[in-house]
Amino acid sequence: MFYQNEEITEILRMIENEHLDIRAVNMGISLRGIISRDLDQTCASLREHILRCAENLVPTIIDVEQEFGVPITNKRLSVTPIALVGEASGADSFVPVAVAMDRAAADVGVDYIGGFSALVEKGKTRGDRVLIDSIPEALALTERVCSSVNVATTRAGINMNAIIVMGQRIKDLAGRTADRGGIGCTKLVVFANAPEDNPFIAGAMHGVGEADVAINVGVSGPGVVLAALRRLLANNPRCDLGEISETIKRMAFKVTRAGELIGREVARRLGPPVRFGVVDLSLAPTPAVGDSVAEILEAMGLERVGAHGSTAALALMTDAVKKGGLMASSYVGGLSGAFIPVSEDRGMVEAVRVGALSLEKLEAMSAVCSVGLDMVAIPGDTPAETISAIIADEISIGVVNNKTTAVRILPIPGKGPGESVDFGGLLGEAIVQPVNRFGCADFVLRGGRVPAPLISLRN
Repeated sequence: MFYQNEEITEILRMIENEHLDIRAVNMGISLRGIISRDLDQTCASLREHILRCAENLVPTIIDVEQEFGVPITNKRLSVTPIALVGEASGADSFVPVAVAMDRAAADVGVDYIGGFSALVEKGKTRGDRVLIDSIPEALALTERVCSSVNVATTRAGINMNAIIVMGQRIKDLAGRTADRGGIGCTKLVVFANAPEDNPFIAGAMHGVGEADVAINVGVSGPGVVLAALRRLLANNPRCDLGEISETIKRMAFKVTRAGELIGREVARRLGPPVRFGVVDLSLAPTPAVGDSVAEILEAMGLERVGAHGSTAALALMTDAVKKGGLMASSYVGGLSGAFIPVSEDRGMVEAVRVGALSLEKLEAMSAVCSVGLDMVAIPGDTPAETISAIIADEISIGVVNNKTTAVRILPIPGKGPGESVDFGGLLGEAIVQPVNRFGCADFVLRGGRVPAPLISLRN
């Protein structure tokens, strides 16, 4: 990959003035070779294997960051879904595995480790049930461990029984971390069509189709796109949406090139068996001023994100990001598009605060973004059945549209609509949004499996 002098100058400007960063370098590690019938042995082997694979990860990332001058915000790990790894032990709890993951992550110096996960789109095995039941205690006890559960795919349909249980586990986890504002729920996501190579937390896992060790990179850059749009509008206030799309495509290309360079260089320096995996070319916001997906949408002409037209603007942006990034990378994967994590985006927070952005509008926007209902705070007394129904609505969008959707919802203990909790750092400030007060329990608790849509019959 060769860079022209003009490109280097432009990248330096993006870093200094426009919040360009590599949001995450994630090392995915397969644990398929350490499975044991003894859970203690599994935990010991897990920790030893992670230390062996990732002992040089953080120093290498720091060296690359300093040499190339591109900020790398998070260093992360992901592993084979633990429901698969722990099942052979016959254990009644996988909390010890989560503790071993947390200690290993601390030992190698990464920010998070994903993969305390289960895949239950058609049904649950004993290992799946144990993992899901272990989630509240595991995430309450650990700092770095993140969990995900895939409850649906377009091919399999929707496992409503799993969704019922996840509503209950989310309530339990919020209660167990009530002294910290229910922060445990920020580390748990429920998926439809979960990708196996996603470098972003909390949904990262190392799928069973992946190599032994892979480096996946998550790029960011809402600030870069926002600055480019503002320059376009300053020069041509009457530009049309096609010109806006072209501008976003060009900037996505440049941001993704930086991510590809960093990912390949980290993998090269670590050497075999580490290999470069994918670039996830998503626009991931932060609470910093000027690093907001919401502000990009508002720059297009919306008074506030959430106004009518927001879904169309987000669709335009997501499509342009995918088209621009795809040409800049040999291997694109993960989620790839635009994220709308409410508490992590300063513009989204302000839109909720002034009443422009509702839970229902977020659901509509999730039909065209890369994730779904992400980092959305709701009242702490919301019934588990209502949480399950919110999950089911969002998961249905993913299944019917053959795309990934996810729910990272935050019941905030002791808080009601309009109140807020500040998680700090990249997690930002969550303002509690009202939920529909009419009941849905009779529908949700019917359970069963929603059949796959007609689109699934493609053989």
